[in-house]
Amino acid sequence: METETNPADATLLKSKSNGREWVEAAIIALLLVVFIRTFLAEPFRIPSGSMIPTLVPGDRILVNKFIYGPKIPFTDQYIARIKKPQRGDIVVFKYPKDENLNYIKRVIGIEGDRIEIKNNILYIHSKKIETKNIGKYAEDNGYNDKSIEYLFDVDHFILTKDSTHQDFGPIDVPKDHFFVMGDNRDNSQDSRVWGFVADNKIKGKAFMIFWSWPQLKRSFQIIK
Repeated sequence: METETNPADATLLKSKSNGREWVEAAIIALLLVVFIRTFLAEPFRIPSGSMIPTLVPGDRILVNKFIYGPKIPFTDQYIARIKKPQRGDIVVFKYPKDENLNYIKRVIGIEGDRIEIKNNILYIHSKKIETKNIGKYAEDNGYNDKSIEYLFDVDHFILTKDSTHQDFGPIDVPKDHFFVMGDNRDNSQDSRVWGFVADNKIKGKAFMIFWSWPQLKRSFQIIK
């Protein structure tokens, strides 16, 4: 015997099916976002000027969380290690004095390095890290010298001026730790003040500015 389908029932079934599909899609999307942020990439906002001129307040950046190896979620333990941070990498890490805070700095020294600063010139293993002055950079508190620093295989910009950080060290970087500094050398609280960063406290490597306000022209720039 054939049965007739009530149009109202068909509409109700279709509505329930569509609703379930939307819920399933939302759950999948949420899980995908969690997976990406946990293992692949996470956005961060630059709140201070310690990394000027490379990064400025208002920059929104992406951090590669897979490059050094994935970690067990909600821990500092690596599942597998791909490689360690290198000199010149800009890394996001848990602030050693308060691990609820995230800091961003440039890796200057790796384990075994002897770091020394004399008259604002960086030395690694007594080797002078060459710089080239390229002019002035205006900040709210005045003008700084803008230079290119030739940090082994990485050339990058730094800002310097007379400061209390003219001389530092020498100091040896211990195993599984890093010495980090801000590119705005005389406006940065970094390893010169609060010490080394443990390897397992590093969250990832900054690789892109995906948005910057109000300096929109900085958006989609690769970080180096």
